[in-house]
Amino acid sequence: MSEHLLDELRQRLDDINLQLLELLNKRAALVKELGEVKKKSGVKKFDPVREKEMLDRLVQQNQGPFDDQTIRYLFKQIFKASLQLQVDDHKKALLVSRKRQSENTVIQLGEVAIGAGSSSIIAGPCSVESYEQVYEVAKALKEQGVKLLRGGAFKPRTSPYDFQGLGEEGLKILREVADEFGLKVISEIVNPSDIEMAVRYVDVIQIGARNMQNFELLKAAGSVNTPVLLKRGLSATMEEFMFAAEYILSRGNTQVMLCERGIRTYEKWTRNTLDISAVPILKNESHLPVFVDVTHATGRRDILLPCAKAALAAGADGVMLEVHPNPAVALSDARQQIDIPSFVQFMEELRASQLFREEK
Repeated sequence: MSEHLLDELRQRLDDINLQLLELLNKRAALVKELGEVKKKSGVKKFDPVREKEMLDRLVQQNQGPFDDQTIRYLFKQIFKASLQLQVDDHKKALLVSRKRQSENTVIQLGEVAIGAGSSSIIAGPCSVESYEQVYEVAKALKEQGVKLLRGGAFKPRTSPYDFQGLGEEGLKILREVADEFGLKVISEIVNPSDIEMAVRYVDVIQIGARNMQNFELLKAAGSVNTPVLLKRGLSATMEEFMFAAEYILSRGNTQVMLCERGIRTYEKWTRNTLDISAVPILKNESHLPVFVDVTHATGRRDILLPCAKAALAAGADGVMLEVHPNPAVALSDARQQIDIPSFVQFMEELRASQLFREEK
């Protein structure tokens, strides 16, 4: 008799579990529908007042044997899971999300396949100052097998009295020198109206940290077929960074690379604080290639190499740094750029570390 009763109770428990599962999934479907309505209406997904009202109503109707505290805890977990369901669905919808595209995006720049498993180096002067200056750096890059030349022609500076760059003339110098050595050009554009002009000279449009949320610039970059290197803002969250990239992809340009370049903290011993955790987070959440700008992240020549090693060990697709023939006389960021002999040593030691994955 006891065995029969035990089996009956177990069966009833199993039936109730199935009923609960069905009801929880019905509730989840309703939450998703509600989330879509909220999204279209511009209403926040999480409403703490509404949650409190629902919990209070449930406690009032509670007849035990669970006490009120347990009821609150159980339903809070259900509410939390429902909210996360909306977040997950939102991430799946993003074009930048790995949930939307599982395989890595590979960007082909001449012989360089970025995002295909090998390591890439982007190097060059902070600002384009002269043909001779860029030529000397490009020659050193070529000798080291580096194929991506960076250089600033438009320089957004904190002070309006600092050197602002040579503009289009700087882009012309970059293009001429790069063609001579068979290199690809990466340069920052700061004005949406300059995008059409810039694509005649550059192979990659860089959008700097200060312009990460310049939405008109992001839209303009998304409307062309030229690859984009998007830098993380000084105080931007991962979500804000991803949304900035989404602006570009949503306009049709899927060739986007993300660049961690350090964030602003209270630390004074480095220019910024390198958020190395951003690399695996971005690689997990997005299918886009990830670079680390070790020059701007640190502002210190003496720790560029270990930070570059850390970036590659964390899974970065490449490293970006600034190189100048004579940093002491550079017109911008003189203290953080390295000279050519230091660059050669940097490349030798990076290769020797076995973290640098040479393209086959």
